[in-house]
Parts: sequence; structure tokens; C-alpha cells
Amino acid sequence: MKKFYIHTMGCKANQFESSIIAEDLVKNGLTPVKCIEDADYYILNSCTVTHKSDNEAMYLLRSAKNKKPGIINILTGCIAQTEKEKLINYDFIDYIVGNDEKLTLFETLHEKHDSKCIVSDIMERKVFTKVQLKDINKTRASVKIQDGCDNRCSYCIIPFARGKSRSADSDFVINQINYLSQHGFKEVVLTGIHIGLWGKEFGLDLLDLLKDIEEKTTIERYRLGSLNPHEITDEMLEFLSKSKKFCPHFHLSLQSACNKTLKSMNRFYKVEDYLKQIDKINSMFDLPFLGSDIITGFAGETEEDFQTTTENLRKSGLSKIHTFPYSVRKGTIGSQITVQVDEKVRQWRSDIIKALSAFKFIEFVNKNIGTEREVLVEKRPDKKTGMLKGVTRNYLTVILNSQDKTLLNTLQRVKIKEFKNGKIYGDLL
Repeated sequence: MKKFYIHTMGCKANQFESSIIAEDLVKNGLTPVKCIEDADYYILNSCTVTHKSDNEAMYLLRSAKNKKPGIINILTGCIAQTEKEKLINYDFIDYIVGNDEKLTLFETLHEKHDSKCIVSDIMERKVFTKVQLKDINKTRASVKIQDGCDNRCSYCIIPFARGKSRSADSDFVINQINYLSQHGFKEVVLTGIHIGLWGKEFGLDLLDLLKDIEEKTTIERYRLGSLNPHEITDEMLEFLSKSKKFCPHFHLSLQSACNKTLKSMNRFYKVEDYLKQIDKINSMFDLPFLGSDIITGFAGETEEDFQTTTENLRKSGLSKIHTFPYSVRKGTIGSQITVQVDEKVRQWRSDIIKALSAFKFIEFVNKNIGTEREVLVEKRPDKKTGMLKGVTRNYLTVILNSQDKTLLNTLQRVKIKEFKNGKIYGDLL
């Protein structure tokens, strides 16, 4: 019996799709293993957001061949989609599989096993490829509702890796969520490449889908993936604030907190508008988790621009900031801008934002100390302590004062007790 090892890089959509790949291979008689040395196939589901992720992907593939020369290396994901012409010459890659073809990987390889490169033109893909994940081992399930992106942000290569925006129809999403609910899941996460564009081709918007989820599913909790700030409308906030199912956890795709940089990035909002929006969200929900993305050192970003971003982020009501230095991507508008920031400066600026993020997260956690929260107890206890752990609605991982395994995958009331050595502790009520 053939065995496979799969490694996932990048976003939650990729993580979801890796699970689809694994289920497809298992259904067709292959066995998953936990180390490369035991595998016949090494599948790398790649990311190409930065050149660092590109380099890491090549390192991993070379390393797999060095560890086990006879292993068959299969590269899929976003770098496979965008760099196929270059990658086909690499002898340490056996197959290059596109982002759409990977969803039926077993069939794809068996139909076209004589071709090294199995990558179609993703820009021609007009309909969402319906795939349903049946894995019941995890505590929270992901539901992919959308793929692709129609924006052309100056820094981003992803539209060329994922194609045009394509939405799953509402009935498919509802049926998938109800299937998961019937199999014991208490929470789902709505994922995609740009979920704020959901329903565009149907004359609908994301709020229409959320209303259907609220009315037509039995799921107890759901979360949203990343959204652009202008996609979170007052109407949506009003609706979500009254929901008993929605988890007050927002991830805002901000990218900068300087208007000059946002304009250069081809982003369609202003800092003062989303700072007001953040304040509004904080006022409408009980300690909502507000995460964000920030790119440092984008082409033409001056020290003054960066200081503006830093100051605006410092005074914002964000809970945590995910940041990374700008990476020049061939084929994007940003790569054609003549004034580029030195790579060391980009990294230094990123380190500053990371430090600010750590401070804001501690500040947010401390606001939660002493409060009562609903926790979804994970299906697996904490590895180090053996104690139960779970996730609050507002996205805090809490270690609980219990080892009672009958509580796994249940919703429990917890009092947040303390934050110590980077861990949050709570008492079951």
C-alpha cells in the first residue's frame, strides 16, 4: 500500500484544501504517514505570498529528495500555479499540479501521469469547484465558501495564482454546515481567498449568506475569515451583534495604516474610516477579537509613512497584528515601482510592529481576566500539561482546570483566571 506525507504552507484555504487532498488519497487506498522517510509521495501545498515562502518551498522539496531519493515529489498550490514554466526544469520536482487540479489529486495524476506539469489556466475558471470536507477528527471545521480574487492590489500575486472570484452557492454551503453539525461539530470557520466577494456573481453579498446560516443551519458557532474593512458594513455589524451563533472575531485585511501607502497599494479605503469602524466594533460587541494584516516596507514607504502607520496602529483598538515585510512579486504593479525599501529596513519595521502587536495582545488578554466566557473544549488536551484546553468565542485559547475527557468537544462556561508565561488559564464553572 502506497503512503503519502503532505506539508501545507500559507493560508487557511490551503489548509482546508490539504485536508481535501488527504481525504481523496485515503479514499483511493493510500495511507498518510507522519514523516517523509516512511512516504512514497511527498505533497507540498505551497504559498507564494513572499519570496521567502518560495525559497522555503524549494528547500523542502530538495530536502525530501535528500532524505529519501526515491520519493515522488508533488508540488501544488500557488507557486505551482504561477511559476510552472520555471519549475518544470527542476529535477527534484516530479509533478507540478495546479490549484484546481489538486482538489482531485489522485484522479489528476492517474489521468495525466505521463505529464510532469498538470496546470490549467486558472484565469479561465469561472465556476467554484465544489469540494466537501468530511474529516471529523478536528474540533473546528473549515467550510470553503469562495475562491479567487478580483482585486489588483499593487503588492499581490494571489489573483494570478487563484483566478477570478468564484462563490459556492448558498445551498451547498448550508448543506455542508448542516452535515458537519450532524457529525458533532459545534463550530465552523468560513474560509476562502476573498470571502468579502462572496455572492457577487449571484447578485448577492456575504450578509445574505450569513442570514441563511443563521436561519437554516443547526451549527452553534461560526467565524469569518479575513475581510477588507469596507466589506464590514453597518448593516452586517447590526445583524452580527444580535446573533447567538456568530463568534465576535474579526480579521481586517488592513495592510497599512498610512493613507499615502494605502493609495500606492491600490487599496480602496482610508485609515480614519477603518479606525472609526474598529471603535464601532469594539462598542457593539463584548470584547471582540480584532486581528489585522500589515505589510511593512512597501515600495516607496518612507520613514515618515511608517511612523504614521505605527502611531495609528498604536492608538487603534486592534487586539493583535499579523505583520510581514513586503516582498517584491514579479508581475505586480509594486515590482515596477522604482523606489524600493531596503530589505533590512523592511524587516526592522516588521519587528517593530510585532513588538507592538505583542503589547496589544497582552492588553487585550488582561481585559478578559475575570470575565466569564463560553469555551469550545478541543478534542485533544494540552500536550504539556494533559489539561483540557479550548477556544473562547473571542478567539482566546484557554487551558482549563480539568482533565475530564467527557468534556471534549463540548461548550463550557469558563472564568478567565490568569495570563502566565504566555498562556491563558481558566476555571470551569
